[in-house]
Amino acid sequence: MDLGFGACRLCVQAPVSSQITDVKDLAGKRIVTSFPTLTKKFFDPIDAEKGVTTSIRFVSGSVEAACGLGLADAVVDLVETGTTMKAAGLEVVGTVLQTESILITNPDSKHKKIVELLKHRIEGYITSKKFVMVSYNCSADILDAVSSITPGKRSPTITALTDGGHAVSSLVSKKEIVRVMDDLHAAGARDILVFELSNSRM
Repeated sequence: MDLGFGACRLCVQAPVSSQITDVKDLAGKRIVTSFPTLTKKFFDPIDAEKGVTTSIRFVSGSVEAACGLGLADAVVDLVETGTTMKAAGLEVVGTVLQTESILITNPDSKHKKIVELLKHRIEGYITSKKFVMVSYNCSADILDAVSSITPGKRSPTITALTDGGHAVSSLVSKKEIVRVMDDLHAAGARDILVFELSNSRM
């Protein structure tokens, strides 16, 4: 199960000043990394093609400083936002692999009930971080129009009001909520409120 966080890339990074754009140009040179096995596996076919041996050295922490200290011609390190890489004067030359956090379960586990419980809890929490609850009032004549703006995960919750109007609540993606609020207001909805979710079970 995808957990929705921890996405990053393991990249070959070289100094911008070196103007290296092809990872093959680093074959036979000095590479510093905290992931020597993956790095060797990445460079082995390139080395075989070019008939050279790339020097791969292990360091732990501050890998990005190796080039500036003259210890390496390039590094292989994780890139998430790229801020640290750019601050060190490096740029991506190639990608070794892409990673993200996932939940893996043993299909033969003797604790299936516990596994399913943990899965439901994690799914519920992830949903609560991805969505917000939007609530608004509208007149009967625009109910269909505004409901189509907020269809929810299954369908919106609609409650009749004593004045003939309706109160509507629905889950909306956090990424879309600002646009959705604008669209609702433009369509005639009023009293639009947004509520954060602390947890959920779907």
